[in-house]
Amino acid sequence: MSYQAPYKDMQWLVEQAYQTQQLGNLESLQDFDLDLANAIIDEANKFASGVLAPLNMVGDEEGCKFSDGQVTTPTGWKDAYAQFRDSGWIGLALPEEFGGQGLPKYIAQPVNEMWLSSNLAFVMFAALAQGGSEILLKFASDELKARYLTQIVTGEWTVAMALTEPNAGSDLGALTTKAIPQADGTYQIKGQKIYITYGEHDMADNIVHLVLARTPDAPAGSRGISLFAVPKYRVNEDGSCGEFNDIRCTGIEHKTGLHGSPTCSISYGDNDACVGELIGNLNQGLMAMFVLMNEARLSCGMQGVGLSELALQKALQYSKERVQGAGADGQRVAIIEHPDVKRMLLNLRSESFALRSLGYQIAALIDVTEQSDDEAAVKAAEKRIALLTPIFKGFATEQANELAGDAIQVYGGMGFVEETGIAQVMRDARITTIYEGTTGVQSKDLVHRKIRMDQGQAISELLAAMRVDIAQAPENVVNKRLSAAVDQLAQVLDTTVLSPNADLAQLDAVAVPFLNAMGGICCAWQLARLALKAQESKAQDEEFFGNVEALAEFYSAYKLPLAQAALTTVTQEQNGVDAYQF
Repeated sequence: MSYQAPYKDMQWLVEQAYQTQQLGNLESLQDFDLDLANAIIDEANKFASGVLAPLNMVGDEEGCKFSDGQVTTPTGWKDAYAQFRDSGWIGLALPEEFGGQGLPKYIAQPVNEMWLSSNLAFVMFAALAQGGSEILLKFASDELKARYLTQIVTGEWTVAMALTEPNAGSDLGALTTKAIPQADGTYQIKGQKIYITYGEHDMADNIVHLVLARTPDAPAGSRGISLFAVPKYRVNEDGSCGEFNDIRCTGIEHKTGLHGSPTCSISYGDNDACVGELIGNLNQGLMAMFVLMNEARLSCGMQGVGLSELALQKALQYSKERVQGAGADGQRVAIIEHPDVKRMLLNLRSESFALRSLGYQIAALIDVTEQSDDEAAVKAAEKRIALLTPIFKGFATEQANELAGDAIQVYGGMGFVEETGIAQVMRDARITTIYEGTTGVQSKDLVHRKIRMDQGQAISELLAAMRVDIAQAPENVVNKRLSAAVDQLAQVLDTTVLSPNADLAQLDAVAVPFLNAMGGICCAWQLARLALKAQESKAQDEEFFGNVEALAEFYSAYKLPLAQAALTTVTQEQNGVDAYQF
């Protein structure tokens, strides 16, 4: 089975995001309308299904090879990268002045989803290029922009994000990589990093490592971290690659999934001088790196969507082909006729559809922050994005893992057999809840930084928006269930999460259930809104829009109660976490 983009879903949900965030009113986006979006989505689908998808299992089976510091990517990877680069896909949403296409995020988001569904291991460099470019655009000097940006945006060079060290994972304040000032204004970089995605490969001429390091007199902890551009090959004055910069790959990880994506251990300055250039100001590296991390976290959320869609497509096709058991008339039937299989397929379909909608809305909100002249609208969009980012990253990736399990269950015993390909989805999905900030890290960020820090203002505005949509909708069972869940959420916020007397350690223990509750309620909200729009358009396509209404009803009956149960967990004062002695 080869991946095919859910073009009709994408087209309609892009239109909903465009209209909801009123992007048509932004003067700078007048040339980027829905017709253009549809044309680009259609073209991207051809590349995703025709070039990337056939290489997905190849990458999984072959993996990357490491020998004497060199990494060889799987068969076809290098040629596919050249096609990807030459087609301009890397710079899709990056500035034209540096070789990009300058398209808005609301168009780039469905395109990114296609890459992530068709071959996640291959395209992991794309989010790094996007985030790395945005760091340079916001923090780098003009000299650094001129030296690096065009080559990154056009795909001539790739980007590696070098944060993690053997003794410094999520706790970046513990990192020890050194940056020693030199007389010419550069820095000598010395240290080791691990888990560096595409830290070494054979697809591009140069790799620009964005390295977090400390200068000798830097303050302790996270306040003393700076960010440096450290290319594998030093850059000559004419922009060409110069001498080797003593960046050495010492090994690659043998992982559960994502076999085609090299995850490298890197040593900087072991044998010779490794030269780096400061990005932004000293001791403000985390501020700059958070730009890339936020980009990566939103990309991770879309990875969850993309993998869930791939799992759905595989399970749906198999369920139509696999004949097993009898129907009501006693005749043998395809397993899609069995109610429990339909339930699992609807679980896949409703969740991926709702999360896709949420991801597209976030992309459109980013366009508001980047394109609108309305200061109040920009601030409101920034707050909403900040609130939704940990929810989207955490919940979408957790759901991808659950939904991959459902897809395997649809296959039955054949799901446990590698040749069917569905097991790869499960293995690839597993890391998404871990990298770029675990679900636990996302949930603490949500509770403490995004809700308690602003005393609940952003989440109160989100609940108000949900209530406005509920009030505008018909009084049916879907909206009644959503209204009850929103009321329960508001009560939990008042009595527990925002309580001035809250035990912070206790909140940490229930932060993940709270994030999952928020994810489920946000998805139910998206589907309720979409069901109302579908009802208005039903005469145009009764089957498609009727199915949208059915998805909203299914989700409110099967999935929303799980969110409400998680809210109940949040309110339990004595949850046993502290009582149990390990």
